[in-house]
Amino acid sequence: MSAFDTLPLLRPNIRSLKPYRSARDDFKTGILLDANENPFAPEQHPEARLNRYPDPHFEALRARLSELKDVKPSQIFLGNGSDEAIDILIRMFCQSGEDTMVITPPTYGMYKVSADIQGIQTVEAPLNPDFSLDPEGVIEAVKTSGAKLVFLCSPNNPTANRLDAAHIRQVLEAVPALVIVDEAYIDFSAGESALRWLGEFPNLVVMQTLSKAWGLAGIRLGMAFASETIISYMMRVKPPYNVNTLTQQTALAALASPERTSGLIAQILAERERLAEALLKFPAVYKVEPSDANFLLVRVKDAPGWYKALAAEEVIVRYRGDQLHCTDGLRVTIGTPEENDRLLAAFEKLSAIVSPTT
Repeated sequence: MSAFDTLPLLRPNIRSLKPYRSARDDFKTGILLDANENPFAPEQHPEARLNRYPDPHFEALRARLSELKDVKPSQIFLGNGSDEAIDILIRMFCQSGEDTMVITPPTYGMYKVSADIQGIQTVEAPLNPDFSLDPEGVIEAVKTSGAKLVFLCSPNNPTANRLDAAHIRQVLEAVPALVIVDEAYIDFSAGESALRWLGEFPNLVVMQTLSKAWGLAGIRLGMAFASETIISYMMRVKPPYNVNTLTQQTALAALASPERTSGLIAQILAERERLAEALLKFPAVYKVEPSDANFLLVRVKDAPGWYKALAAEEVIVRYRGDQLHCTDGLRVTIGTPEENDRLLAAFEKLSAIVSPTT
């Protein structure tokens, strides 16, 4: 295990923070007259006890995820989507107007948005034109800027490729910074998760989500896995009841049937292959980038025109041609077989138009 100590990276006021202590930190059962809750359950979902505050430590969920992910419950943080984990990590380690973090464009836009909101400078270490990570560039960016955080998205959004594991390790071994590996799409990839390195690198944080493979985007549940030290501080900084009762109950029900999710992933992967092959038959499509995610980055001549024309056919994709190295790019999520057929039918209809615009 690396001897690197992450505590000095924390803001001093976070190291000394005395967290809010909720009523449920003291007692969980009995006649609960300590939290100023309404004693009467609402008519909607009476069995859910929604008149009571949710478990602030999400103990049942952490226990179940501990089994599935082979990490200790004390190494698991749950948030209102992965965006909350991103926000908390930046606030924990970076002082507004002073500190810096590194991002690797093209990548998930919320890293920079969260930094901008908090007045944190972002230094860019771009991916190579083939979307591979430039580890030397990341290491140099950390060295010259003194960055405290590095965000690596693998598989990456919007490019759909996973980053080379050796390159991620190279960064982890070299930088005196926290390295956050965002694995929102890992369930669609043949690559292994960086979770296997948690015991080796105390400066590693791995983020995953139930929004993608588990089909639970609507409940907003993100996961962060890290050393017990980092997770303990995240638990101090988070709002007391950040994951609501319905989210916790819905997640537990889904996690009880991982075989269903495995079946859905297999269907999505089969559709991903079918769609990639079919799209290349249209004259306007000149490349479909390899994918380790549940979407494709499709290179289309006159991508803005196609984006608008497809929308007019009520087929909505995401224009990403304005992102670095993503010229002519449309990001296409893999839908149901019927939805994918609608997309292909729209391409067939519009292919007669040399430069489709609306």
